[in-house]
Amino acid sequence: MTDIPRFDESHDVIIIGAGSSGSALAGRLSEDPGTSVLVLEAGADVNNWLGNVPTAAVLMVPSKLHNYAFETVPQPGLNGRRGYVPRGKMLGGSSGINAMVYIRGQREDYDAWAALGNSGWGWNDVLPHFIKSEGNDSFGAPLHGQAGPLKVSQLRSDNPLKDAWVAAGREAGHVINADFNGESQEGIGIYQVTQDRGERCNAARAYLRPHLQRPNLRVTPNAQVQRILFDGRRAIGVEVKLGGQTRRLQARREVVLAAGAIQSPQLLMLSGVGDAAQLQAHGIEVRHHLPGVGANLQDHPDYVFGLHSKSLDSFGISAGGGLAFWRAVKRYRQERRGMLTSNFAEGGGFLRTSADQSRPDVQLHFVVAAVQDHARKLSLGHGLSCHVCLLRPKSRGTVTLACREVGAAPRIDPAFLQHPDDVAQMVAGFKMTRQILNQPSLRAHWTQEMWGADVHSDADIEALLRQRVDTIYHPVGTCKMGVDAMAVVDPQLRVHGLQGLRVVDASIMPNLVSGNTNAPAMMIGEKAAQMMQAAAREPEAAVMLAQAA
Repeated sequence: MTDIPRFDESHDVIIIGAGSSGSALAGRLSEDPGTSVLVLEAGADVNNWLGNVPTAAVLMVPSKLHNYAFETVPQPGLNGRRGYVPRGKMLGGSSGINAMVYIRGQREDYDAWAALGNSGWGWNDVLPHFIKSEGNDSFGAPLHGQAGPLKVSQLRSDNPLKDAWVAAGREAGHVINADFNGESQEGIGIYQVTQDRGERCNAARAYLRPHLQRPNLRVTPNAQVQRILFDGRRAIGVEVKLGGQTRRLQARREVVLAAGAIQSPQLLMLSGVGDAAQLQAHGIEVRHHLPGVGANLQDHPDYVFGLHSKSLDSFGISAGGGLAFWRAVKRYRQERRGMLTSNFAEGGGFLRTSADQSRPDVQLHFVVAAVQDHARKLSLGHGLSCHVCLLRPKSRGTVTLACREVGAAPRIDPAFLQHPDDVAQMVAGFKMTRQILNQPSLRAHWTQEMWGADVHSDADIEALLRQRVDTIYHPVGTCKMGVDAMAVVDPQLRVHGLQGLRVVDASIMPNLVSGNTNAPAMMIGEKAAQMMQAAAREPEAAVMLAQAA
């Protein structure tokens, strides 16, 4: 039986979502003039100062301004608290509101993906795609690219506090690492950022805007996809709401879900693909029973140290800080340098919490501002912060439907700190981070801890963690790639049991990478484009072989 609708228009490939992966995929696929690509993005096109000035993210992350601003369900591991899940709602997706930290992860992360049966996803397989993506202003071959569309640069903030961070790391006995994406990730250093001469280089700026004149590339913002359309087991298009009207658009070759680890599984379920019992509970007709949809949610649990400071080199609310800010505005306009180019999380580190760890298991982000509750809580004065997050948590959560309404928030359960090993490693990471913060070079720049100053025993540290831990914005895994019964996509990113449908975003990661997820998401888009281009050539190659015979 078929339910083929009448289509309003058609394209070869329809991509749902213009985030990090979707933008990279669209930019690369449309290099072939014979492939027509339509990108549908629910958010707006934010090509203005809000999207380009790096520090403007502070207005979006804590609010619903170009941000879905989801919440988790109450977390048993966090004393029943709800966590916060900001997700970018714009061309560029979350790469438009993130801290712009350029990190790939560790070689072992990707080799572990391949070992799970995901052929072609080992480190040596993915590195060429990272290099192809990267336009680095400092580092080159063999591990970096300098000609790619994603601009990666050294910070231009000229903030002396980041030098104090590096000095404190050295005083604490850690190695200093000038390149966290080099031969070794371990050590303390300063992050490179996805910026282009002092402006944010999000995925849309890198992969979409330079190519909007291509006749075969169409990018449509403010387009809310309602569901994927099928003919039997084949995805043939989408139903989308545009300007208050519902339209049906045909995909002649493939539909690609690139809506991210929260919304890709949600849209699959709303389209009838997922665990049959869950779908039926919401009155959704089951198109294809696929129990892994929405399972395997992973995120980096994160604790933030808050430190009072009198330094005007830190961001804060004061008369002196206001004057410094307006001076910074003038400098930014003239030079694209100074305070407004800061990504806030200027310094960082990757450390091993014990000698038993063969590679770093915690990551640090040193922030030149006091951050409370994802910047949703402000206080007078100045301060510093330092995040410590667990890189490879063992806890696993889910994304499930709260209702069948398109546009409603799903139920997000990252299961933070529900595995006892996660708690033990976080306690160790807490103590290592505090040791660095108390080294002379950095201690000179802050006066006291904002919370937890009297907490020292492991039991008290654990209690504090459960009071304050939350996400550092790296959800993955909910449409995991693999060959087991709970896998959603195969190593070609095709949805198991269906045709003409792929998922291309961080949701396909079987395991969380050891670091920030933005660069890996773009790598996934790059690699998917190569696979899809090869698949599109297969019929042509078959014809040529037949003719030769």
